[in-house]
Amino acid sequence: MSTATARRGQAPGPTTKARGQAAEALALRYLQSCGLRLVGRNIRSPGRGGGEIDLIMAEPDGTLVFVEVRQRSRATHGGAAASVGWGKQRRIVWAARHYLARLAPMPPCRFDVVVIDGELRGDPPPRIQWLRAAFDASAWD
Repeated sequence: MSTATARRGQAPGPTTKARGQAAEALALRYLQSCGLRLVGRNIRSPGRGGGEIDLIMAEPDGTLVFVEVRQRSRATHGGAAASVGWGKQRRIVWAARHYLARLAPMPPCRFDVVVIDGELRGDPPPRIQWLRAAFDASAWD
């Protein structure tokens, strides 16, 4: 228990990892309800400086969708969408290229972000926003 939590007399909340897993589960259910199919989850690229892809989904037309899930309880500092900066994008593209190297032929692809603003179990419920083609891999060529 942290000192600040102990001073307030409150039990510690869920860990960052647990909140991330809950956000990914919520995003997965949302995307599946929109017709996408799960292909992979938490796919990591090897090596130092590699990245992780939260969800790999497939559109009904075969487009492979690499999804970054971002959740923020508060909208300070721009909210969840603002937290997908150039460094994060670069690591996701790196991981996607590593994943795609195993596929032949290469399917059409895109990079999406699912933004969850608000408490995951709060009232009101969190706001989910699906940002299709949120960034492009060509910026990292």
